[in-house]
Parts: sequence; C-alpha cells; structure tokens
Amino acid sequence: VQLVESGGGLVQPGGSLRLSCVVSGSAFSIYAMAWYRRAPGKEREWVASISSGGTTTYPNSVKGRFTISRDNAKRTVYLQMNSLKPEDTAVYYCKFGPANWGQGTQVTVSS
Repeated sequence: VQLVESGGGLVQPGGSLRLSCVVSGSAFSIYAMAWYRRAPGKEREWVASISSGGTTTYPNSVKGRFTISRDNAKRTVYLQMNSLKPEDTAVYYCKFGPANWGQGTQVTVSS
C-alpha cells in the first residue's frame, strides 16, 4: 500500500489549503481514512476521520474549520482546511485503514 500526500505549503492566518492523499496498492472504498498532524515538540494529534460510508468526525480543535472527504473513484481523501491558525502549523499525515501512513506534508500558517 502506498499513500502520497500533497497540497501543503505556507499560508497566512485565516487562509485555506486543501490536502490530498492518493492511495494505491489496496482496495480503497472499504476502508476508513483519517488525517493526523504532528507539530514540532508535540505528540501526534488526530485531525479528522471518514468512514467507508462517508461518516465524518473531528476533534473540537478543528470542527467547523476542517472538512474531510473522499472520492472512491480517484482513490483519494481530501482535507479542506479553512480559517487556518498559526497553531495549525504541523506535518499532516493521512492514514489508510488500521496501519498505513503517508510520508506527510508540511503546513505552515504564518504571516
């Protein structure tokens, strides 16, 4: 299984980014997907999840600002991030199924 993330970058506070994660090498639609992040000096933090049926969940820290979605035909999961804050700065990772991780994409929120 291979996961390739993209879409990270530098954005000003209040801005938006959309992350993508393409999965290859395994059945896609039957598995849940999730996004996590790790900020410098901090533990990895769960950011969003989407079930195989499309049910989404979020922690309070990003609820209302981040949206996870999936396109099974493209084997891709997305993370739309709006109203970004400096504290959202981290490396973002997608997770496929129970134990497959991408390489991460850096998101930096700074003026």
